Amino acid sequence: MIELIELTKRFGQLVAVDHINLHVKEGEIFGFLGPNGAGKTTTIKMLAGLLKPTSGRALIDGYDVVAHSMEAKRVVGFIPDQPFLYEKLTGVEFLKFMGSLFGMKKDEIQPGISDLLGLFELDGWGEELIESYSHGMKQRLVMSAALLHNPKLIIVDEPMVGLDPKGINLVKRIFRQKSEEGVTIFLSTHTLEIAQQLCHRLGIINRGKIIAMGTLSVLMKDLEDKTGQAGTLESLFLALTGKSLDD
Repeated sequence: MIELIELTKRFGQLVAVDHINLHVKEGEIFGFLGPNGAGKTTTIKMLAGLLKPTSGRALIDGYDVVAHSMEAKRVVGFIPDQPFLYEKLTGVEFLKFMGSLFGMKKDEIQPGISDLLGLFELDGWGEELIESYSHGMKQRLVMSAALLHNPKLIIVDEPMVGLDPKGINLVKRIFRQKSEEGVTIFLSTHTLEIAQQLCHRLGIINRGKIIAMGTLSVLMKDLEDKTGQAGTLESLFLALTGKSLDD
């Protein structure tokens, strides 16, 4: 579903993403970890078609995100860490607007809206102005919009920000359900516990390079082989990057 080939992004002399190679298969929940400034968000923006790579390629469902950007975007649901909402619209109006952007027909949009408002426990709020929503409700509305066109791939940057424990459990359940249905989820998060609970495989990026990749058990075994001690995902992260996620 995702293939990154020598993907590189430079900003002047700064190499933000440095010749990344990565493959994520259909239905996989892939966790993308790294400290601030490591290149996570830049990679995500290139995947989502918001930034053009300096060199290399990013393929989604076989489509090059630069050469065939519209085809690639049609199969992606993107959930940014700081989403923009039109707060003078109602929830339903916003979802209808988003559906139209994806070229959905009217008779496709309405059933999808009803299903998603129910799924994200927003039923009863659809006709209310978004400005009256709590932060967590706004986050769930953005997720609803990203799923409205039934994407094959969900790219999500910090999905749990602002959610209470109930909301976090709801989103984790939905992500697992989507994965079982064959939807691929590329998840960037600072919350190691979320990555450990949800992800089939993990990739750790630091200074623009992927420095470790594999299942949690494989990564833990590698750490134990190198240090002679069993560890946690946090200890692995610190050993590889030498810093905390918030540095």
